[in-house]
Amino acid sequence: MEFQTAKARAEQLRKELKYHSDLYYNQDKPEISDYEYDMLNNELKRIEAEFPELITADSPTQIVGGKASKLFEKVTHAVKMESLQDVFSVEEVESFIEKIKADFPDAAFTVEPKIDGLSVSLEYENGTFVRGSTRGDGVIGEDVTTNLMQIQDIPHKIAGEVPYLEVRGEVYMPHDSFFQCIQKQEEAGEEPFKNPRNAAAGSLRQKNSAVVAERNLSIFIFNVQAVEGKRFQTHKESLDFLKECGFSVVPGYTLCDNAAQVKAQIEAIGQSRGNFAFDIDGAVVKTNALAQREELGSTAKFPKWAVAFKYPPEEKETVLKDIEINVGRTGVLTPTGVFEPVILAGTTVSRATLHNQDFIDEKGLQIGDTVLLRKAGEIIPEVLRVTKHDESKGSYQLPATCPSCGAPVYRLNDEAAVRCLNDQCPAQIVRVLIHFASRDAYGIEGLGEAIVELLVKNGLIASPEDIFKLKEEDLLALEGFQQTSVNNLLGAIEKSKSNDLSKLIFALGIRHIGAKNAAQLAVHFGSMDALMAAGEEDILAIEGFGEIMAKSVVEFFATEQNRAMIESLAALGLNMQSLATIKDERFKGQTFVLTGSLSKFTRSEASKIIESYGGKTSGSVSKKTSVVLAGEAAGSKLTKAQSLGIKIITEDEFEEMIQ
Repeated sequence: MEFQTAKARAEQLRKELKYHSDLYYNQDKPEISDYEYDMLNNELKRIEAEFPELITADSPTQIVGGKASKLFEKVTHAVKMESLQDVFSVEEVESFIEKIKADFPDAAFTVEPKIDGLSVSLEYENGTFVRGSTRGDGVIGEDVTTNLMQIQDIPHKIAGEVPYLEVRGEVYMPHDSFFQCIQKQEEAGEEPFKNPRNAAAGSLRQKNSAVVAERNLSIFIFNVQAVEGKRFQTHKESLDFLKECGFSVVPGYTLCDNAAQVKAQIEAIGQSRGNFAFDIDGAVVKTNALAQREELGSTAKFPKWAVAFKYPPEEKETVLKDIEINVGRTGVLTPTGVFEPVILAGTTVSRATLHNQDFIDEKGLQIGDTVLLRKAGEIIPEVLRVTKHDESKGSYQLPATCPSCGAPVYRLNDEAAVRCLNDQCPAQIVRVLIHFASRDAYGIEGLGEAIVELLVKNGLIASPEDIFKLKEEDLLALEGFQQTSVNNLLGAIEKSKSNDLSKLIFALGIRHIGAKNAAQLAVHFGSMDALMAAGEEDILAIEGFGEIMAKSVVEFFATEQNRAMIESLAALGLNMQSLATIKDERFKGQTFVLTGSLSKFTRSEASKIIESYGGKTSGSVSKKTSVVLAGEAAGSKLTKAQSLGIKIITEDEFEEMIQ
């Protein structure tokens, strides 16, 4: 390449890469895939390798792309949080190993999955978690300690006597949590996160820590940054130690002696990546001996002792056969593409969300088009582009009327979403009622999606109030209902009336208010009457509540129809008071598991007592469990707790703890 051409291209690439790097690291709104970014970055690397005089200090090849946000306090890292050198072929991995072996013939290597998330540092003093921060630019990051405290995989206290420990990990969003998150976003007409990595980063940078808790983030620890009072010879030894301390360590790290073993492990991770419950975007190969790492050192951006092998994304062509329109509980029309089935990342793909009209217009999509599909983050099918299109056709247009009720649809306040504003829209009514009765909301056992649809279809319910007016004779007249099932359902409905106020608030489906926010509102105001009388300033006084959330709550209760519904529910006997009374915080930060038959308390009573002292309860035993309360005939949970060395108490001991 001629010098002037190379110079012009390098300048253009730097401009593009800085733009996309800012979107990816700082705004969590990428416009191109990781693979496309990597290809641009590689092109710039090749030009700079051929013309070293074109390298600039601020080139994306020389610096980490993130920067500290103004929303959080800045943290200067005592140990630089470096990026990794990406490689895209087995030959490059072999070359890396050969270079290390040339200096250290006995060198061994660890191979581990590269978790696709947000890199953070966790600091512990005398076993207590004291600070957590993002990577930022590698030198200066953001103090996000409060948000990291909401991640259950991060221990607040660790075993092992070390005066100081700093570890590095990757915060990620598990697939199940991601699906729930984007479903809620799309139902609310919000722009959904593109992939779990952006969801994790966007969540961790929230000012409202309750949002972080609600999104169920997790973390894997993959490195010791600094330690006092302990010495390690190898990386594997340090990971084994972290596991003993109670950290969730990067899974499947494997020790390899040579290039053939490294290659085999990279292939094994690649073949199983579709089975992980989280995203990976590669495999990391690291020199195992820490003394060798120190001798090898680092470049301005990368350590010389590690590389990240990046798996290529799988893309396939298929035909868009149809576009189905779904109406959510907030009235948002969401288009879903129906495709000729193809195999992507190990699973059959025949459907993918098309998000909204703007997305359809941007891609120029029309039924009958041949399109290129890919799985974003290996799990979410997405349309990349049209490869064959009938030019006589424009792009598909969402219907002007609601496919459920026929009412006109609208775009409000420049939203991307198209909404049906008809309160009596059948599709919305069904989804509102499904949400109301769901386990996480009002929790009416036996009133699942199919039963709700059946009751709506037969004209028995059209609003939450109708659920509590159901009659035995009406239910018995329905196909499939017998006396026992009717008694069970009516019993569950009656029992639910004593639910805490927080469950009712969440069940109402107020936009931007999740289960954790609902609990905060219930505790803060104490009663439904007080909440309904609250103004925006009153709600903003609650920690973590912003203007959008406060306005949403006030607007909901300002609607006459909603106020009438609350009055009706109260008249039907639903509890309108908060039952959450925190006596003290003696169990704060502790998670209890109840197992076996309890004689002095019911499980519900014991759970409420634990919560009244600031603790939490869980249905399963894990490393995050603090205490197991074991009654008679305790089974597998007790056995697992014993194997993990978790504290086990009897009912008598529990009574002593709460006196």
